[in-house]
Amino acid sequence: MHGLAEVVRGLTEREGVTAAVVVSGDGLPIHHEGRSVGDPDALAALTVTLLRPAARLGDSARAGELTRGVFEYAGGLAVLTAVRGGNWLLVLTEPGADVGTLLYDLRRDSPTLAALL
Repeated sequence: MHGLAEVVRGLTEREGVTAAVVVSGDGLPIHHEGRSVGDPDALAALTVTLLRPAARLGDSARAGELTRGVFEYAGGLAVLTAVRGGNWLLVLTEPGADVGTLLYDLRRDSPTLAALL
């Protein structure tokens, strides 16, 4: 997964991004990088656990399939992006990160990441 490692590493080299984890639909870390990734196994499992009710919320609201979510915490943001086949990308940021540019780039580059999985 050389190409996948490069893409994930590139994300963590962005200003304000502290970690990135590619998460399988089963809640396992496929690849992770970053200086504050913590426990990648726990992050992956919690990501999938969090996404299940978020997807149900979209269904109940008739908003369609969940493709992206942003959670703001006192210590930064957690950005979740659907990749392909139930896999997700979790990007963690510092509090002042330029999330607008990050969200735009994630939407634009999602097909590239999906092709690597």
